[in-house]
Amino acid sequence: MTSREIVKKCLTFDHPERMPRDVWVLPWAEKKYPAEINKIREEYPSDFGFPVNVYNNSSKLKGDAYKIGEYIDEWGCVFKNIHEGVIGEIKNPIIENIDDYESVEPPYELLPENIEEARKKVNDFYAASDKFILSGCVPRPWERYQFLRGTENSMMDIMVEENAKKLLDIIHQFYMKEVEFWASTDVDAIFIMDDWGAQNQLLIPPSLWKELFKPLYKDYSDLAHQNGKFIFMHSDGNITEIYDDLIDIGIDAINSQIFCMDMDEIAKKAKGKITFWGEIDRQHVLPANDKQIAVDAVRKVEKYLYDPAGGIITQFEIGPGANPEIAFAILEEWDKVNCSRSR
Repeated sequence: MTSREIVKKCLTFDHPERMPRDVWVLPWAEKKYPAEINKIREEYPSDFGFPVNVYNNSSKLKGDAYKIGEYIDEWGCVFKNIHEGVIGEIKNPIIENIDDYESVEPPYELLPENIEEARKKVNDFYAASDKFILSGCVPRPWERYQFLRGTENSMMDIMVEENAKKLLDIIHQFYMKEVEFWASTDVDAIFIMDDWGAQNQLLIPPSLWKELFKPLYKDYSDLAHQNGKFIFMHSDGNITEIYDDLIDIGIDAINSQIFCMDMDEIAKKAKGKITFWGEIDRQHVLPANDKQIAVDAVRKVEKYLYDPAGGIITQFEIGPGANPEIAFAILEEWDKVNCSRSR
């Protein structure tokens, strides 16, 4: 069974031969633990992949997002970074006054001019791979809004400013154009993201989230499903309050910090209805020195969320502070779950 077949069977609860794997590695870990990261990739290769790049060069892009110093992205947003290996923060938003929202210039220049040629390039890459291929775009309307306005301004905008909806629409229309292209290719899934949770609750009132953002994600989801694609979403923090909504709009797999939430409650809301795309806790488990902590974490996920038919992807992130020995222990323990299932 190929990686692609394993992931698809997991997503459709069709009894894959094992749980799919997807270990995320930040540049920090690549530099600090190169031998350990190579070993993980050799012994536990990922079942996921991303397609060949078909985007044009950006006229605004400057610097390296993971290097110390200043980085300017494709939208012109300026990030300041003081820690190599991770992405920095926005200190001076380029839209200081929300009334200037019309000055935002989405990077349409990036999109391929020859759609047929770009689609063929993606499809040829896809045909040569047995991995489950995610889209080459990652719509993130809330995070992009924050990059343009700054987090504090953004929080105030969406509570009181009518122009916030207009800026969101500008962002959304660009992302819809991207999703439209990727949904027309052979990739297996559209990947979207936005971090919505604080440690204990949603960042904004759930009612406001449903009014402003749920329709945007539903547009991406509908476009994906209309073209025979799955849709994957990432969102950090405690997002218990919107799990039902994510299922309602058709998210097939969610990457969320399930250890920030009541796992029993999440299971009652979502087990069997959505695939849990990880993750094992990166706040307390991955930085640990005791392998038993890793074992206990895996078994906790198994207890509440495991279904032999599918619905779990073995996923976690190796970032700043993570211990590669714990990463190995997590993968080894998931292997034991796989072995016990096959008996």
